[in-house]
Amino acid sequence: MEKNGLEDWKRVLMVVAGAAVMAWNINTFVHAAGLIPGGFTGLSLLLQECFQAFLGIYVPYTAINVVLNSIPAFISFKFIGKKFTGLSVLSIVLCGFLVDLIPSAPVTDEVLLNAIFGGIINGLAVTICLKANATTGGTDFISIFLSERYGIDAWNYIMMINVVILLVAGSLFGWTKAMYSIIFQYTSTQVLHTMYQRYQKQTLFIITEYPNEVYQVIRDNTHHDATLFKGIGLYLYKTRKMVYSVVSRDEARRVVTKIHEMDPKAFINVMNTQQITGRFYQRPQD
Repeated sequence: MEKNGLEDWKRVLMVVAGAAVMAWNINTFVHAAGLIPGGFTGLSLLLQECFQAFLGIYVPYTAINVVLNSIPAFISFKFIGKKFTGLSVLSIVLCGFLVDLIPSAPVTDEVLLNAIFGGIINGLAVTICLKANATTGGTDFISIFLSERYGIDAWNYIMMINVVILLVAGSLFGWTKAMYSIIFQYTSTQVLHTMYQRYQKQTLFIITEYPNEVYQVIRDNTHHDATLFKGIGLYLYKTRKMVYSVVSRDEARRVVTKIHEMDPKAFINVMNTQQITGRFYQRPQD
């Protein structure tokens, strides 16, 4: 119980850090270049700008962002996890509050640099929240719902939705900043895709003299199953055993390390897996 409580506080601190970094990034790089970063963050900023430009009304970022995230948060609460949703709501509200509170403080007036470095920092902020089993809201809720329900790595699909948002922004406020915003979003997506690998999958082909022990390592560390193949090694023409399994990419390195600790002579081929059908165990969000 004490360990679980400590882990929960660690997650809360990570969410607070991620929300603070994201808010600082919005006020430092995004506002400085007039970028629309995509997602519900970008949609909130776009609506805020529309209210200001066409109606002369200033609407706080927090109010717009919370309203937009209310439906995705409800879906997350119902289908993904209660604690996950609670931490995500904390991230959304805290980030919005800090965006409204912290004054804009540009580092540079070079739009391209703002787009690139803003995208990198945005990707880092989102990754911090995701590694705490939370999210920054909006399209992240949608992406995780699709990944949990259908087992697909949906981040690049979400990027397509973000491009649509940016096209609308470009038609209203000019194409130059909209195109820089696409650079921002692409950079952010690639950082996220590299650093957060829960929904990416890898296939392991392990040739070993200890297949039962290798299977136990896979089972204990990932809860995934495996298949044993028997064949002939053509160099010595001896019977060989190969264990086949598919694991999440963030699990693969740990599993390979433990297999080599158990069997230093094991030959392991790790391949990226684009798509699988059938049952695949996915650690549930809490």
